Amino acid sequence: MADTRRHYLDLIRQDGVHLTPELAAAFATVPRELFVPTGFRRRDGGWVAPADPDFLATVYRNDVLVTKLNGDVPISSSSQPSLMAIMLRALDVRPGMRVLEIGAGTGYNAALLATLGAEVTSVDVQEDVAVRARAALDRAGITGVRVTAGDGYLGDPDARYDRIIVTVGVAGLSPHWFAQLAPDGLVIAPVEHAGHHPVLSVRPGDPATAAVVCSSGFMAAAGPLGARHAGSHPSSAGALPELAETAPARWSPPLTTVAYRDLWYAVGAWHRRATLATPADWDRTRLVLLDEAGSGGAAIQPDGSVHAGGPEAARCTAVATTLIDRWLELGRPEMRGWQVGLALDGDPAAPIWVPHTWQIVQGRAPR
Repeated sequence: MADTRRHYLDLIRQDGVHLTPELAAAFATVPRELFVPTGFRRRDGGWVAPADPDFLATVYRNDVLVTKLNGDVPISSSSQPSLMAIMLRALDVRPGMRVLEIGAGTGYNAALLATLGAEVTSVDVQEDVAVRARAALDRAGITGVRVTAGDGYLGDPDARYDRIIVTVGVAGLSPHWFAQLAPDGLVIAPVEHAGHHPVLSVRPGDPATAAVVCSSGFMAAAGPLGARHAGSHPSSAGALPELAETAPARWSPPLTTVAYRDLWYAVGAWHRRATLATPADWDRTRLVLLDEAGSGGAAIQPDGSVHAGGPEAARCTAVATTLIDRWLELGRPEMRGWQVGLALDGDPAAPIWVPHTWQIVQGRAPR
């Protein structure tokens, strides 16, 4: 098991994640397998059970473990460990801090927080998920965590917190969280942007502002936290019809995954029809500018080429190439180089703080 845990830390670090000694100790000591006692779904769709010979090896991969589905749609999981590590580091937790977690999942993230010395309250809207997380924490002998079933939008009105971390994709942040946050506190949350959920580090203020921590993809929240608003991008377009190349490649080799996400973020900041889709015969999702009908548009490839289809193909191609030019002229700014201004929007009866303005505050060389 010691070798397995060491390999686990190596896998987390392979994504370029810096583990502080405290974070490394937490990941090395909290037994992840105890938080998936009935198994989980692997990426190929198969179910991994505790009796399977590769159970422990699969648990200690740097991968998401899906533990609950609604049909074929995942609705609860243990997140990818490298992403958890990035978010926990951004949270800047110190012993004795009070942390509110929105989305209990398996309880594993709360266990890591408690191991870092935090006093944790974890809120999950699903009663059965909260019950299982509570039982897993007990099995692992983790103290200092209180798991409750409730509406994450409301947070925990009876307490005040130094930090808030959100482990579900949201359209915006609840004003209740800001009211429950200490004056120098911050919120780490994955907030919808062009079909993904980049993680933001948010400090309340007038106005509230945020910095981008990293890219991510999370299960989307329902209710007020997932409400559409004036700046919402289209939902994932799913599968588009066949697209033809309408603008040639701009660079070689193609952008790395990280740099492509940087371009994706910039396009999403500049254009409200940006989202993700999987064009016919393509093996992965791409950044697309969806036309107004939602049945066609232009997809930007990592090599800078544009493929388009539908009645607005020419217009969408022109917009896409203009946005690529803009990104290049600005020196290919990284996702982390943006500052985001927030404004209240969403459901008037239950408003949320949503991304409203974007400003590049730091330009960096391409990676």
